[in-house]
Amino acid sequence: MSRIPLSRLSVAVRIPLSRLSVAVGTAVAAVALTAVPAAAHTEVEADKAQALAENVTVTFHAEAESDSSGIKEVRVVLPKGITPADVTYDKGPAGWKFTADKDGYSVGGKELKTGVSAEYSVVVRQLPDAKEVAFKTLQTYGDGHVDRWIELDENGENPAPTLALKAAAPGAKPIASASATENPASVDPAPTDADPTPAAGEPLPTASAQAADTAKDSDSGLSTAAWTGIGAGILVAAAAVVLAVRRRGGAEE
Repeated sequence: MSRIPLSRLSVAVRIPLSRLSVAVGTAVAAVALTAVPAAAHTEVEADKAQALAENVTVTFHAEAESDSSGIKEVRVVLPKGITPADVTYDKGPAGWKFTADKDGYSVGGKELKTGVSAEYSVVVRQLPDAKEVAFKTLQTYGDGHVDRWIELDENGENPAPTLALKAAAPGAKPIASASATENPASVDPAPTDADPTPAAGEPLPTASAQAADTAKDSDSGLSTAAWTGIGAGILVAAAAVVLAVRRRGGAEE
């Protein structure tokens, strides 16, 4: 039985071991990537991250991810418990403006330089009584491309920036939304000449005698003038008959 030289044996062992180490490293990297949740590329933080906290400054950092165009607008859909009227603009990129809409707001203006992230802050009148609030975000670039950070699952590919909240302070209570304060329920206007509806408890106005007669005549089918004309016709006819009879009697005598 021939012996294998040790030099050849070491080479034969090293090759499989090197391949094995590569395979193990690849598997570990794959597990690590799947185990770590996707990070939202638009982040949010607050100076008072607590449920029912008032006048909270909320800051957003929208990371630039385009190599060919800059960010020109960031639009946010507000979570339940915060209305557009409850949010005011604090600060942001130079020249950018804040615009509220039906379910949130947008901040935008001149396109930023390529690779420059957009950072801005707003003031929220009061945070809702919740454990966390998610701010769905649409990030628009100058070339029209839109990054949609809207998924509520933190393990999703495009998770919405979410703010974790501490429990509400003892005695903290919800305050009325600014939209309800600025737009109270409408009150019925007072009756006008165009709408002379009497107030509750007041008697209805009575119709005049002439109006009552007119209504009565209308109900009978003929007006007063019509009945008067008929009566006059009957009297004329009767007078004509009497006159004719008298003339005939005089002629016979």
